[in-house]
This record gives sequence, C-alpha cells and structure tokens, in this order.
Amino acid sequence: MEWLRPDGYMVSDDRGLIDIVRVHHWLSEESYWAAGSSMDRVVKSIQGSIAFGCFSPDKVQVGITRLTTDGATFGWLSDVFVDANSRGLGLGKFLVQSALDHPDATDLGRILLATGDAHELYRRFGFEALASPERWMERRPPSPLIS
Repeated sequence: MEWLRPDGYMVSDDRGLIDIVRVHHWLSEESYWAAGSSMDRVVKSIQGSIAFGCFSPDKVQVGITRLTTDGATFGWLSDVFVDANSRGLGLGKFLVQSALDHPDATDLGRILLATGDAHELYRRFGFEALASPERWMERRPPSPLIS
C-alpha cells in the first residue's frame, strides 16, 4: 500500500523499496533504542514485520517505521525514525498515521510501543500509559544480543 501527501512525500509498505543500508545506519548509529544493532538484526526485523518507508518526492528514503503484528489481536509499533535532514516536516506523524491506517492494524485489539522521549507525539494518536503496568512483564537476555 502507499500513502501520498500533496507535497509528494510517500509512505509505502513495499519492503523492496527499503534502503537497508540507510536504515541500518539510522538505527545502529543514530537511534538510542537500537544502537549497535548488526545489519543481520536490522534485516531480520524488517523481514519479520510490516515495514513502512517514507520517501521524498525524488524517491530518497527519509524515514522508517515497523509494525509487528499477528494481524488480529496485537501489534507493536517500533523504529519510528526520520532522517535528521527531513525532520520538522511532519513525516514522523505521517509514518505513524500510515502504519495505524494499514489494513492489518485497523482492527487490532491492542497496539503497543515504547518511547523514551515522544510521549506527547504518540498521545495524539490515542496511545496512553499502560492501564495495568503491574500485569506486564518483559524478558531480557542476561547480556546484549547485539552482534
């Protein structure tokens, strides 16, 4: 699927359009949540999810986000990233809205995300703090799996 803004920016869920080298650089070197991730890890993450690339009018990838879902009950929105040279244009919002509008997301019972610094942005899309955080648990490896 594709979503097009009047100014020519486009979001697409076509994995074949993803510039994996660019995305690896963003995530492994410019993000706080995936710093140091290997190319293999980034490739697997894109292959195992619905990946949304954001592209400039001249078809250069300027952003990414992913939705991992079972297609029925649960989704995980992650890796929302816009290139530093393209920030301030509303492209992060465009990416998130496109992901939430995807047919595999519209009827999900729950979509989660984690953020260290963009709570107010995600509140605009209906995200809120966990209603019962005491019910949630996580499993972390004893040592980083970044390879």
